[in-house]
Amino acid sequence: FYGGRPVGLGLHLQRLSNGLAEIGIENPLSEQEWRAVAIDLVKRNGNEGNLGLYIQVTRGNEGRRFHGFPENTRPTVFCMVMPIPTHPTPDRNTMKGLKVASTEDLRWRRCHIKSTSLLGNVLSFQHGYAMGCDETIQYNAQDELTEGSMNNVFIVKDGVVATPPLDHQLLHGISRHIILETLRADGRIAVEERVIKMDEVRSADELWISNSGNHIAPVIELDGKPVGDGKVGQVWELAKRIYEDNKFSFD
Repeated sequence: FYGGRPVGLGLHLQRLSNGLAEIGIENPLSEQEWRAVAIDLVKRNGNEGNLGLYIQVTRGNEGRRFHGFPENTRPTVFCMVMPIPTHPTPDRNTMKGLKVASTEDLRWRRCHIKSTSLLGNVLSFQHGYAMGCDETIQYNAQDELTEGSMNNVFIVKDGVVATPPLDHQLLHGISRHIILETLRADGRIAVEERVIKMDEVRSADELWISNSGNHIAPVIELDGKPVGDGKVGQVWELAKRIYEDNKFSFD
């Protein structure tokens, strides 16, 4: 929420509903009820600031430790908001680029489900963090880009933006969706969803990561080597401006 206005709330709630269905938890609230909870929390916390909304739903407490799904329990719902920074006007000359590492993706085969089972993501992030990096991007056994430990990943080559297609290997990111839709609607930047080999990532002109916290963040170093010319790119600057100008269109 930026100044009390949501970005992609409906998209997030739909992904929550899809994820609950995938793991056999009945959605405890309707979309209208979820929206009421979200808006109430934002109002209680100032309404005009920038706030991230966190929602967590678990199966509920059956009163015993047991791996089988509990019966006749109500899901437990936890929600909170947290301050998030204001995003500055996109300017490649003042924007600080990020440094990332890469590692093989060793997580399970249902990464499209957003859940609290984050051990694989935590270990992946720690791989880069221990080397002083801001994030770790991952690749599968076929040396194909999947995603970061906390982000979707984009590359830019010869002015064309590309990102891996949605499947079980990566989270269906809301910011990813908004980025692609806004760029396609604007038309000034070509976009592709396709399989990307890691040699393409390493030879890219620009590299970006995206999530709901940083929207689109430029990466200037991968595994200790510069991405492109080692500077924040012009395509990123234009894409970020397009995103910021249109993000409120996605509720």
